[in-house]
Amino acid sequence: MCEAIIRKGARGGVAAFFLALASGCAVIDDTNQHGRDRAPRDGASSIENETLQRVPVSAPRPAPERLLGLIGEYGPDQNVLYIYEQAGKLHALIERLTAYPLLEDSADVFRFPDWGLYNGERLIFRSDASGRVAQVEIGGGVFERRAVGPEGGGTFRITPQEPVVELRAQAVASEPPEEEGNFRAADLVDLTALDPTIKLDIRYATSDNFLSTPLYTQPRAFLQRPAAEAVARAHRVLAKYGYGLLIHDAYRPWWVTKVFWEATPADLRKFVADPADGSRHNRGCAVDLTLYDRRTGKAVEMPGVYDEMSDRSYPGYPGGTALQRWHRDLLRKVMEQEGFAVWQTEWWHFDYNDWKKYSILNLDFDELAGTPSWMQVARAPEKNP
Repeated sequence: MCEAIIRKGARGGVAAFFLALASGCAVIDDTNQHGRDRAPRDGASSIENETLQRVPVSAPRPAPERLLGLIGEYGPDQNVLYIYEQAGKLHALIERLTAYPLLEDSADVFRFPDWGLYNGERLIFRSDASGRVAQVEIGGGVFERRAVGPEGGGTFRITPQEPVVELRAQAVASEPPEEEGNFRAADLVDLTALDPTIKLDIRYATSDNFLSTPLYTQPRAFLQRPAAEAVARAHRVLAKYGYGLLIHDAYRPWWVTKVFWEATPADLRKFVADPADGSRHNRGCAVDLTLYDRRTGKAVEMPGVYDEMSDRSYPGYPGGTALQRWHRDLLRKVMEQEGFAVWQTEWWHFDYNDWKKYSILNLDFDELAGTPSWMQVARAPEKNP
């Protein structure tokens, strides 16, 4: 893992790259120098007797509008061509091995650079009758545009395997898996009680979700107290960048997890939890979220949309624009700093590190709002006097 820091000085600074060590310190390992130990300090780092200040991370510029319609995936499954934006220019990634910055000849014609396997070859983008870019031609070969997720930021939807109303009745009548262990007592907290500037967009309380059917009776978000407080901390950290957290889902009753599993085709089930094991959402220790811009109050753009069952949902997906990927990576960085881990197939899904210490729950939101005696709900943490 490398980290870049800027050396403060009269000439503006020189970047140095470090290899992190298990001890918490690091060693310089770049083209200019190596072997000097670095020790972390609050907001800075020290190398021997020299202090280096951390560089603020700034967002890249939005991609030029003329390039947006060209960005996407092209070609067959075994040879996918990714066209993405970086630093205001189109790039091509072939088989996820080699990335090429493209030279722009005209609005629809680009060239590979004069090096590499495709030395100077042209890429010609062709549109269909509607004006949508439908294919790209390279050296006489045609790469058809791949259908990947909803275009234009819409909602991803599937056709359920069975009617959701029937699956719901079956799931509600079922019992969660039995568990053994010494679990912590549940202490579910309403996230907006901790910080009212955390925004909610609870898709499963509406028909605006991948099943096109409401499943929750209330648009609320609960988490176990330590996880909830960690989310609130992440929300405050993101304010420094001009962003806040927008919550799509948090605690989820077990029966809803069963509905998701039974409704989803087998080839897409890597995107839903197996009810035989239970979801970390069922334990109140997983949260689905994104960023919103504090200036506009609107959700930011990511490489893919929430609940999308495609490769665009992977945390390391290389496509999209530089700004979309930066948003995704910033969210992950801040959440991981507060004790969460991103799920391997979903950039929006984060598990709190203590999730194994809580049992599977199957309570509806109406029951939570009733505040059972063994559970404290929506109680804000006490302030220091």
